[in-house]
Amino acid sequence: MRIKGTSKAISRARQLRRQLTKPERLLWSALKGDKAGARFRCQYPAGPYVLDFYCAWARLCVEVDGRTHDFTYDSDLRRDSYLRGLGVLTMRIPAVEVSRNLDGVVRMIAAQVASRTPASALLR
Repeated sequence: MRIKGTSKAISRARQLRRQLTKPERLLWSALKGDKAGARFRCQYPAGPYVLDFYCAWARLCVEVDGRTHDFTYDSDLRRDSYLRGLGVLTMRIPAVEVSRNLDGVVRMIAAQVASRTPASALLR
């Protein structure tokens, strides 16, 4: 099942793709092109929300949380609950961790992708 975004979320995602923070740019360059074992999308609209990074194959959302993050704790909980209802796991990674330990962050994401990928896909 493909997750679709509202028209407002689609518009916001387009805007956010042009305004990535430095940690988001670093992580995007490390994830794009199937570098973490699966295809990720950047600033993906999902319902009323925009996900920093989303892998549809593994149903995995990766959020880079930092000082400029737009959401509060309560809205993060609502958002994560919404995504969980769609079978999507949310990984929250501090922006400072992306900046300090990019390789470790990518390995952690790749491990999560591998653990959520259907066994039939691993036989290819």
